[in-house]
Amino acid sequence: MAIYVQPRAARTEVAGRHGDALKIRVKAPPVDGAANDELVRFLAKRLGVSRGAVQIIAGATGRAKRVAVDGMSAADIQRRLLA
Repeated sequence: MAIYVQPRAARTEVAGRHGDALKIRVKAPPVDGAANDELVRFLAKRLGVSRGAVQIIAGATGRAKRVAVDGMSAADIQRRLLA
């Protein structure tokens, strides 16, 4: 699943689409992996899975990321996050 992350937002939330990706604003700054940790925590909570089930598989140091969630397709992830 393609995710575009905007760090240092006022709050962590789904902000809609960004091209082919889903845009997620995270409150944490992009320092020492804090934004990635916040993204994983947010996705796990919203999708009802454990943090270990959410993996950043590409783009760990950039805003454009590829995320995988064990047992869920990209369509399932999008449907749950946009609901």
